[in-house]
Amino acid sequence: MAARKRQRGEIETLPSGSLRVKVYAGVDPISGKRHYLTETIPAGRSAEREAEKVRTRFLAQVDERRNPRTRATLDQLLDRWLEVVEIEPTTRMGYANKLNKHVRPILGKLSVGRIDAETLESFYASLRRCRDWCGGKPYVQHRTKGEHTCTAKCRPHVCKPLSASTVRQIHWILSGALNRAVRWRWIAINPADQAEKPAAPHPDPQPPSAADAARILKEAWRDPDWGALVWLAMTTGARRGELCALRWHHLDLDAGVLTLRRSAYLDTNGELQEKDTKTHQQRRIALDPETIEVLRELHARYLDRLAELDMREATDAYVFSPEPDSRRGYRPDTVTQRYGRLSARLGIHSHIHALRHYSATELVNAGVDVRTVAGRLGHGGGGTTTLRVYTAWLSESDQRAASTLVARMPPRPVAPTQRPTPDSPYQTIAAALRAEISSGRLKPGDPFPAVVDLARTHGVAVGTAHRAVALLQSEGLISVARGRRATVRPAGDEATAARRDGSDPEGGSDHA
Repeated sequence: MAARKRQRGEIETLPSGSLRVKVYAGVDPISGKRHYLTETIPAGRSAEREAEKVRTRFLAQVDERRNPRTRATLDQLLDRWLEVVEIEPTTRMGYANKLNKHVRPILGKLSVGRIDAETLESFYASLRRCRDWCGGKPYVQHRTKGEHTCTAKCRPHVCKPLSASTVRQIHWILSGALNRAVRWRWIAINPADQAEKPAAPHPDPQPPSAADAARILKEAWRDPDWGALVWLAMTTGARRGELCALRWHHLDLDAGVLTLRRSAYLDTNGELQEKDTKTHQQRRIALDPETIEVLRELHARYLDRLAELDMREATDAYVFSPEPDSRRGYRPDTVTQRYGRLSARLGIHSHIHALRHYSATELVNAGVDVRTVAGRLGHGGGGTTTLRVYTAWLSESDQRAASTLVARMPPRPVAPTQRPTPDSPYQTIAAALRAEISSGRLKPGDPFPAVVDLARTHGVAVGTAHRAVALLQSEGLISVARGRRATVRPAGDEATAARRDGSDPEGGSDHA
């Protein structure tokens, strides 16, 4: 093999007649070996001229430090990046899962310097077509490895595209790793910056409707402890991990304040751990009187269990726990799965995170300012500044938010062993209003007193007055429609007759 030496770099003539350009580019930081930029030019009349152009380009890249300094693969970059990047444990596990499942099998063996915008865009397109990278070729998906006799479980492959949000997350993960490669001078430019970014998915929050929320609560309250968790998720908008990490010393029921400090998660070994909240800041949420009563009843049941076990109350006991002594919190995936089974039984398409959407939607629709809503939900971005100054508005805006939300909540179901006594405040109010209707002081079609006025007149919380109105609505005595003033129903109203027959055309039985 003949070689024509140059002052810097060389052009070799290969046995095939092709020319190979080779320029020294330093020491590979990964392997520690000498690193060369190489390119092969096909044989032809203009081969020597093209080879000289390539050599000149390589020399310019080396002089301007625009050349890739390593032949490291994307797998090696991702391993090194995950070692040094500072991210939350749950975020790290999510990144690793997506990279192992979708990125490494396709791009992992490629040299970092050979990844360009076209490579990334083709990769994203393949994920949007099929998450299993089938390439459009039909094949049978076998459920058992090795030789076997196919059964009904071995079925023809059906393409399932990866969701737009997941493709976009993969793009940003790769972009972060490649940015670090540029900083380390492994490559000159970040190809992810040049690639067309996957479109952001359109927000599509799907909170349960008021009627569905009532059905969910009624079903959840078959187990009062589980019902209390669902109730608190609706009224506070707390994340599932925050609810699972909530302890009794985080609650000040006398002041009506809940403090969210920690969040539960599962580590790579499946063990339950705790970390900071998603925004790394604690937040305080004002509680309405009805929610305070829910938590007091929950705490009383906890003390009753301890008395049966002849145990003392632990200072670090969890609010929600599968254990009688509340020494261990729920696993977040357990909460998700139990709520999913509950909604499936009711025929409602919902998930536990939708309760955050429910809380936010009801507050915004009620006119609570977005700044206060963001503070209650612990949203980053626009909510960060709010969290730093929450003490300025906690006693006013946040308390108003708590009262507004509970007024829009469906009545709290009562366990069979905890039926309200006839002299419960809301039943007393309902009895007085029922007497006014029967005596004719409130005639059919007359506007019904507003919830706020009832609360002021009887000296009770807005939530208590709301429960009285809901009770009369469930009895068919008044008509309530969103955005309109409640009115007294006529005595012969078809809804009243339907209730007497045991049916409810408007689904009001959830308030019974």
